[in-house]
Amino acid sequence: MTFHESDLRADLAAAYRLAERFGLNEGISNHFTARLPEPEDRFLVIPHGLHWSEVRASQLLVVDGDGIVVEGDGEVEPSALYIHSRILRARPDAMCVLHTHQTHATAISVIEGGRLLPVSQNALRFHDRIAYDSHYGGAADHAAEGERLAGALGDAAVLFHANHGVIVVGESIARGFDDLYFLERAAEVQLLAQSTGQALRSVPDSIAERYVSESRPNALRQQALVHFRALRRVLDAESPGYAD
Repeated sequence: MTFHESDLRADLAAAYRLAERFGLNEGISNHFTARLPEPEDRFLVIPHGLHWSEVRASQLLVVDGDGIVVEGDGEVEPSALYIHSRILRARPDAMCVLHTHQTHATAISVIEGGRLLPVSQNALRFHDRIAYDSHYGGAADHAAEGERLAGALGDAAVLFHANHGVIVVGESIARGFDDLYFLERAAEVQLLAQSTGQALRSVPDSIAERYVSESRPNALRQQALVHFRALRRVLDAESPGYAD
């Protein structure tokens, strides 16, 4: 194992454990993956049946694009294979793919015409970075559905897929996790505001575009790295076994 892979494994294991801490997981379902730089078409993923709170770096499987476990003990869950392998093939810029059924973002996906609205500063970071899939294609346990979801995502950073959940891709695990975290916070604030029945105060497109141009990509990239390092320090103190 190279040093780079060791570091990647530790980051991915940390992301799993942190997602569980923030309530972004759903039982033993959902999955995060990280692309291995070589050989081509291989990625790290959790073995099916492992709870996110107990993930260790050494337990992550190495899986190829055909679903063959080439390193590690356990099986890859079918939707983890077909969603992630197809998106990683379609998006060479993506280092990680994070798929969850996190509560508030998923709630938006079940609303007819549901959209993340520009009503909070956290929502503005996703301006022009979200794709919406309005068709529920059933369980993503076959290649055709994985390819359809990859097509629906396109070049966006986030996909809301109808009646199902969300997919976030990132150039690094830190950036992907940062987006996943703030996506849920933005969705939670929006739904809470909507529950009052009062009119929402939307930020005009011109302001949203200015916010984006002033804050990305370098500032958000750096903020994500600092955030993820801080979160890993918490795990190092309270749950250090993740990196083993």
